[in-house]
Amino acid sequence: MDASAEVDHLAAERSAARFDVEAMKVAWAGSRHAVEVGDRMARLVASDPVFRKDNRTMLSRKDLFKDTLRKAAHAWKRIVELRLTEEEAGMLRLYVDQPGYVDLHWGMFVPAIKGQGTEEQQKKWLPMAYKFQIIGCYAQTELGHGSNVQGLETTATFDPKTDEFVIHSPTLTSSKWWPGGLGKASTHAVVYARLITEGKDYGIHGFIVQLRSLEDHSPLPDITLGDIGGKFGSGAYNSMDNGVLRFDHVRIPRDQMLMRLSQVTREGKYVHSDVPKQLLYGTMVFVRQTIVADASKALSRAVCIAVRYSAIRKQFGSQDGGPETKVLDYKTQQSRLFPLLASAYAFRFVGDWLKWLYMDVTQKLEAKDYSTLQEAHACTAGLKAVTTSATADAIEECRKLCGGHGYLNSSGLPELFAVYVPACTYEGDNIVLLLQVARILMKTLSQLTSGKQPVGTMAYMGNVQYLMQCKCAVNTAEDWLNPVAIQEAFEARALRMAVNCAQNIGQAANQEEGFYERSPDLLEAAVAHIQLVIVTKFISKVQQDIPGPGVKEQLQNLCNVYALYILHKHLGDFLATGCITPKQGALANEQLGKLYAQVRPNAVALVDAFNYTDHYLGSVLGRYDGNVYPALYEEAWKDPLNETVVPEGYHEYLRPLLKQQLKLSRL
Repeated sequence: MDASAEVDHLAAERSAARFDVEAMKVAWAGSRHAVEVGDRMARLVASDPVFRKDNRTMLSRKDLFKDTLRKAAHAWKRIVELRLTEEEAGMLRLYVDQPGYVDLHWGMFVPAIKGQGTEEQQKKWLPMAYKFQIIGCYAQTELGHGSNVQGLETTATFDPKTDEFVIHSPTLTSSKWWPGGLGKASTHAVVYARLITEGKDYGIHGFIVQLRSLEDHSPLPDITLGDIGGKFGSGAYNSMDNGVLRFDHVRIPRDQMLMRLSQVTREGKYVHSDVPKQLLYGTMVFVRQTIVADASKALSRAVCIAVRYSAIRKQFGSQDGGPETKVLDYKTQQSRLFPLLASAYAFRFVGDWLKWLYMDVTQKLEAKDYSTLQEAHACTAGLKAVTTSATADAIEECRKLCGGHGYLNSSGLPELFAVYVPACTYEGDNIVLLLQVARILMKTLSQLTSGKQPVGTMAYMGNVQYLMQCKCAVNTAEDWLNPVAIQEAFEARALRMAVNCAQNIGQAANQEEGFYERSPDLLEAAVAHIQLVIVTKFISKVQQDIPGPGVKEQLQNLCNVYALYILHKHLGDFLATGCITPKQGALANEQLGKLYAQVRPNAVALVDAFNYTDHYLGSVLGRYDGNVYPALYEEAWKDPLNETVVPEGYHEYLRPLLKQQLKLSRL
């Protein structure tokens, strides 16, 4: 709660909660330590006037970018002054809440060097990156190619006479396009290009390339770069300098090729190192688990705003002059909002599991154990796709749940949507990623005949004979509260959809043609598998020993809401595959309504458990104290349009028009 709050208009809602909110904060954050660090960093940011953001949507692009540079520099200054740990620094940057070059520097540039650079290269480049003596970005995507990395056109041709690579952009479509931080801030980039030596193309490799002078920040010779222009929304991702970059035969030393996995010798020979290429998957898993974690943060912010405002807003329902009904008490509002609340928790917990998966995969890769690599790839790709798409849709739904006021920039929701929605396309287009998941599902099924048993989240596919013929044992609405019944229904649905796709592909002239023709069905099968993963991990979380009065019960309710909402939303899948009967589908919907009634008195406290300050939420509708209407009124007067009573342009345009109309009316 912010210290400035005087009257808590949501006090009655909070007192109705049937669980320990402080314990739920720990369950959400993962530990008491994480709660304390987050709380400390959030308040540090909120109390610093440099990190003000309430005027962000009113700034011009130039002013917004300069503001981003100022905040990034000030954040680094505070990190150094306070000697913050890596964990604390990460939390501080999170709560600054303004996309900028530092996101790509820490999130992509540094991990790329760690994952693909040799020990010698890491010793050279990482200390400079850690101290911000250089600023890096990740230059992979081009104007003509994004998801199809193998189609990139930038070339890196080795010249044995000078022991250099020549980096070149041979076509307009080979221009690097979109890398964050590239447009104006970065001094260096990891550039991905086609390695050519001895006349042979060896495919895509990474190279560290200096782009700008470390003295005056001007572009180096034969390098053209700039910003690609304004993007969707006010404020939002326009604080990021997404860039364009072209090379005209730019020379770099040979040792600036990232050489952990492969090298080019002084003589120009291409040589594979002893390090297995599978290690690259570790970096990919790391980046995608971060994206899933970000999905839960963005979704929980939107849900927090919508729940609090719905508990304040009243419309209709007045009897004999009595009070109107809170919008949150309407069943239609609950049926749209509470599944999103449950989804926020579901994505949080599956994101926590992905962090474990990243550490597990890393350890196994170092031990040259690749047994879980395929499954890890399917999980990270699929979860990135499903959580980002669901979150983008949910933020927009929360805006609509807040009625007309949700359309105001001061609600925080338009900017939150605009800043989040690119997650659906960056780091892999969601449709492309789901088709990758589908390929792995098809491969896993084909290997069953040879006796190879699937592992991890795909282990259920080994139970194919039972799941293809099992009947759902649900007879009453309450039976849907049994996690065994839920999990079996989701497993049967996912497996039967995958088997159906495999059978249809098998009837095609060849496998690739069948995959192409059945790609819409394969997408749905991939989504079904990933939704099973999310439900399974939520169930696992609930089955753990969770301290705090009422906390486990509330998480169980949210887990059931999420599962039964997905079942209701995709009822056609469950019915078409024969996993459940129409009667059982109706019972699931009946139980869902009962669960909403149980969530209702706890809703405000459940979003309080996210522990977000008013500064981080950035919403007059989502204020902790619920004092919405005075805040809305006050915020309106801050708009630059209200700086003058008579608008600029009145004498040039309005007055002549009005005088002309007045003259005509006298005729």
